[in-house]
Amino acid sequence: MTRTDLPSGITRTGAATPRRTALISGASIAGPALAFWLNRCGFAVTVVEKASALRGGGYPVDVRGTALEVVRRMGILPRLRDAHIDLRRLAFLDGDGGEVASIHPHTVTGGVEGRDLEVPRGDLVGALHAAVRDDVEFVFDDSVDTLDQSGHGIDVTFHGGSTRTFDLVFGADGLHSRTREFLFGPEEQFHRYLGYCFAGFTMRNTFGLSREALIWNTPGRAAVLYAVGDGSAEGRSAEGGSAADGGDGVHAFLNFAHPEPPFEAFRNPRAQRDLVSRVFADAGWEVPGMLAALHDADDLFFDAVSQIRMPRWSSGRVALVGDAAYAPSFLTGQGTSLALVGAYMLAAALAERDHTAGFAAYEQHTREFVTANQDLVGEGDAVLFPTTAHALAQRNAMLRNLDTMPPAEGRPAHAALTLPAFPTSG
Repeated sequence: MTRTDLPSGITRTGAATPRRTALISGASIAGPALAFWLNRCGFAVTVVEKASALRGGGYPVDVRGTALEVVRRMGILPRLRDAHIDLRRLAFLDGDGGEVASIHPHTVTGGVEGRDLEVPRGDLVGALHAAVRDDVEFVFDDSVDTLDQSGHGIDVTFHGGSTRTFDLVFGADGLHSRTREFLFGPEEQFHRYLGYCFAGFTMRNTFGLSREALIWNTPGRAAVLYAVGDGSAEGRSAEGGSAADGGDGVHAFLNFAHPEPPFEAFRNPRAQRDLVSRVFADAGWEVPGMLAALHDADDLFFDAVSQIRMPRWSSGRVALVGDAAYAPSFLTGQGTSLALVGAYMLAAALAERDHTAGFAAYEQHTREFVTANQDLVGEGDAVLFPTTAHALAQRNAMLRNLDTMPPAEGRPAHAALTLPAFPTSG
């Protein structure tokens, strides 16, 4: 499509041209970000989300490197800076709970102090939604049941029973994307398991933790208590939050090595709790209390630590973005950033091209950045979660040497892509 100096939607003959229509499945991070940029280049956008409302709360997420420029261009950077979590200390503990090392978080995360952001996931979701809610259609408590591509568009049947036709459809529906399954088949062929599973939940902050994280390790097992707020009595009273939103709570994580993905547990919360309890049954420190909280938690999130690696991210009139296309795993700290950058690059590629050329440009200009960030971690080699006694001893020795080092300057992969200028409509 060739740019002109005419207003959007008007041809040189003066006739109105219909806006291209787009359906986005998923209203978490990649979905609203893509909706924002597609709207900017003239699309009429609908976002469908299976949950009944935006999903607030959740663990903290990182926005780094190139993704910072995306949120700046969206106009939400000031709001995210206000929500920034100023994590001050990262302490590593041995099997008895003794301190191995206490270091600045950026030393091991690769973040850049004063620039990179860590924000509660719900705050980012809220900021993205607020930036686009007046300009696009959101449909909650519904999902896509079938997609039928034809020459003129895509006929979509929704779980609620309605049918609509769109020019393009985008899957922003996460690691276990149904859109990807519709197009490319079972997840297993793209699923790269990294050798770990994890359970995350919130519990009461009875530990007095304040803007710090404690990581307990034995070979193949880790327990993490992550306090994003002020753990003092005064702080809890002032914040007035619940354990789930971090006001007087702490994020708890139990991570463990497992030879194969426990597929039988993924859709069975009881099996998840039983598996984690068995793995940590003889653990010391605060783990017994964490297991008790796990069994009572109403916000348990359990999954395998894995990546999605695909040879292509589109088929016909449908394309994938974010974790649905290229989940890097939480071990990289780059899942959120890849979702934000990918959404920008996809919309920019479509602004002045038809979908065939646009999808090709999206992959051509984004894949190297995605791969570099996925390659930050390999199977079983996560530095924070050693699987053998020897690897744990080596890591602890490294941490002791890092104790007095200044924060890192940031991994090149985080900022390895320079965003193109966003084409203006018309």
